[in-house]
Amino acid sequence: MKKIGFLSFGHWTPSPQSETRTAADALLQSVDLAVAAEELGADGAYFRVHHFARQLASPFPLLAAIGARTSRIEIGTGVIDMRYENPLYMVEDAGAADLLAGERLQLGISRGSPEQVIDGWRYFGYEPGEGKTDADMARSHTEVFLKLLDGEGFAQPNPRPMFPNPPGALRLEPHSPTLRDRIWWGAVSDATARWTAEQGMNLMSSTLKADETGEPFHVQQAKQIRAFREAWAEAGHDREPRVSVSRSIIPLINDTDRAYFGVERNSRDQVGQIEPNLRAVFGRSYAAEPDKLITELAEDEAIAEADTLLITVPNQLGVDYNAHVIEGVLTEVAPALGWR
Repeated sequence: MKKIGFLSFGHWTPSPQSETRTAADALLQSVDLAVAAEELGADGAYFRVHHFARQLASPFPLLAAIGARTSRIEIGTGVIDMRYENPLYMVEDAGAADLLAGERLQLGISRGSPEQVIDGWRYFGYEPGEGKTDADMARSHTEVFLKLLDGEGFAQPNPRPMFPNPPGALRLEPHSPTLRDRIWWGAVSDATARWTAEQGMNLMSSTLKADETGEPFHVQQAKQIRAFREAWAEAGHDREPRVSVSRSIIPLINDTDRAYFGVERNSRDQVGQIEPNLRAVFGRSYAAEPDKLITELAEDEAIAEADTLLITVPNQLGVDYNAHVIEGVLTEVAPALGWR
């Protein structure tokens, strides 16, 4: 059995071909799609976070809005770029959104990916320390964030406060007592997956991975997941970790599906240089009639290793079409593979 959700990049563009032409469209349709996905029986609604782009950028108002409109579905990110984040303010925002949603947030965070502008985090007021990189800064912000989520008091109270304080040092409020166990790290390399396990975070593995062996994407990703689980066991954590993978899966059920995605039937892994020192392998898209999809997906080793599958959706095609895609995966594909 797997949890199956969707992952939206939240694109919007002022084009007649797009159903999401404004930022308001992207935000409101994201809420509507989460509601529709819950009604269809999906398990999760996840959203990508990008700054300086015509995409979703500020996750917590969106997550809180979805929490208020739904009752069961997990609500998450994939991923928040920690180079841009004030971990103290983030703890308050995340705690509030999680409590509003009834403790359903699943927050994917990470070092982030190449952005729309050069060193965009500098505009947010952040600089790596001397001799440190932006990746070091992201991990430093993360370490503070995780420690604060434990809810231990750390701030010296004012002896003459405006309102009475509880005894001892004060923590940030509102505090969500279970959120620490629902933090995920988006790992690209095997080494980062092991670090993720050491920190006690769940693993979020996307549609690309550092090309470390030259093997097919799903094989490398499966090895990364196994490395994560081994490191988790060695760390001695007292709970079972979760692992998600993301895939583009389009069941070709009707003529509209075939018109939009029929050309992707023969999609293959791609390899590219996304940073000067990072060669990555990008996973293929799956677009085919349901019976063929079932055969192809049964051979995906990484999906077999994961407990959570996130379906990337073409959000600019509108809520109704994306709900159709999600329903197709849930009803035409997942049962035959034993996922539901």
